[in-house]
Amino acid sequence: MGDYVLKTMLQKPERLSSGHRMCAGCGATIAVRAVLRGLHEGDRAVIGNATGCLEVSSFMYPYTAWEDSYIHNAFENAGATLSGVETAYRALKKRGRLPENEQFKFITFGGDGGTYDIGFQSLSGAMERGHDLVYVCYDNGAYMNTGIQRSSATPMFADTTTTPVGSQSNGKMQNRKDLASIIAEHDVPYVAQTTFTRDFQDIHRKSERAIYTEGASFLNIMTPCPRGWRYEMSDIMEVCRLAVETCYWPLFEYAEGKWTLNYEPKQKLPIEEFLRMQGRFKHLFKKGNEDLIVQFQQEVDRRWEDLQYKCAR
Repeated sequence: MGDYVLKTMLQKPERLSSGHRMCAGCGATIAVRAVLRGLHEGDRAVIGNATGCLEVSSFMYPYTAWEDSYIHNAFENAGATLSGVETAYRALKKRGRLPENEQFKFITFGGDGGTYDIGFQSLSGAMERGHDLVYVCYDNGAYMNTGIQRSSATPMFADTTTTPVGSQSNGKMQNRKDLASIIAEHDVPYVAQTTFTRDFQDIHRKSERAIYTEGASFLNIMTPCPRGWRYEMSDIMEVCRLAVETCYWPLFEYAEGKWTLNYEPKQKLPIEEFLRMQGRFKHLFKKGNEDLIVQFQQEVDRRWEDLQYKCAR
């Protein structure tokens, strides 16, 4: 994607209006705006949204920040709701009850709590059935809306309200789930993992491809949370950069049975550079906890090597 195309993307009318109540420095609304820029001019969308930070802060009946048709659904059924809407749309089209020249796309958003955990069953079903929709997970690594409880997307050793750091605990003890790889195993047409890079080209390109790939697509977007991760609000882009440069959050795609690595750092940074910016990991830098950082690094390295193998294969 060249500079001209990028400029065109940024000049598109916003489909998420200002005036919502999301926190300053939050990644979720940045992700939504970037994804919706993938829609072509003139195309309309039906947006689904699982209960979570994004929903409670962007929609309070009768007020909404969404410019497209919007459906708030329960925490656990974002995938099922849009599956039904997409099926009804195809049925009405087939019967000639909708204008032929109108093009609707179906995009649903859910946080990691409503995607990795509570909503995984309906997500898996939507992917397996092959509905022509895009499921977007805005992954902020915990149940942020209800008080920063751990989810299966929470990284190892993170301090949350349900995995508090103390004299007997170093935070969450389990590795985070690799959901993008799990969805790829559903053999869907398109899966991608992304976040906010300096020029936003990666997320813009993948969003457009996901929206216009026929069949089920899944986007996993790392969207940092200033409250849960405890970083300075203005540092969100640096947090994302370090996630990519340390290979904690690799940028990759799975399409038509093939894995593609979109970016490989020239010099992979040590994981502590990513961890150090976040208050949820400050205990790792206390004397005597050096082995915990080593353990974290080993897990990042293992997953990075596994991804490189998939892409080379």
